[in-house]
Amino acid sequence: MIRLTVMMYVRYPLSLRHVDDILLERGIDIYHETIRYWWNRFGLMLANEIRKRRTHRRSYSRWRWHPDEVFVRINGETHYLWRAVDHEGEVLEVFVTKRRDRGAALKFLKRTMKHYGPPRSIATDRFRSYRSAMKVTGNAAGQECGRWLNNRAENSHQPFQRRERAMAKFRDMKTLQKFAAAHASIHNHFNHDRHLNSSDIFKQNRSAALAEWR
Repeated sequence: MIRLTVMMYVRYPLSLRHVDDILLERGIDIYHETIRYWWNRFGLMLANEIRKRRTHRRSYSRWRWHPDEVFVRINGETHYLWRAVDHEGEVLEVFVTKRRDRGAALKFLKRTMKHYGPPRSIATDRFRSYRSAMKVTGNAAGQECGRWLNNRAENSHQPFQRRERAMAKFRDMKTLQKFAAAHASIHNHFNHDRHLNSSDIFKQNRSAALAEWR
């Protein structure tokens, strides 16, 4: 029951009370604050389990990265959510900062390389801090810039932005970082490139993902 509740709350753009109503229809009567407690207690733990099981993709995810950042409002203040996506659209790392400069870009790239190693190439927009930070990390020669080249990262923000609107924003950086990291891992687990696979293959992959989650 806890796994089902956490999956519904993190994966879909539902509020706590929406999940409460859906579970009640299934005969599960719990309070919405219980859902909040389950998410805070078990959400990141379940997401870390998924991340550990996907370590076999480490070398494969080093082909090309697509880093990008979006604006996020926390208590009326602007923060930045950095995201690195591989060439298949799998989210590698998410990171929240108060600034959008060379120091933040460098810290984000180092954090990602710590888990996956240096990539062969990095496709970015024309934000100058990427170039400056990549000179420090030693892979500036692998930077690629071009129109529409980084659409994969920009599209990757959309599921989280829909989820953010359902939650009516965040209250602090710690909560945002925790939820963004869990959301990325769970999204990776259930993302099966439906537009690239036939209906039968997609259904098989979806059933396998659900079975593994349970």
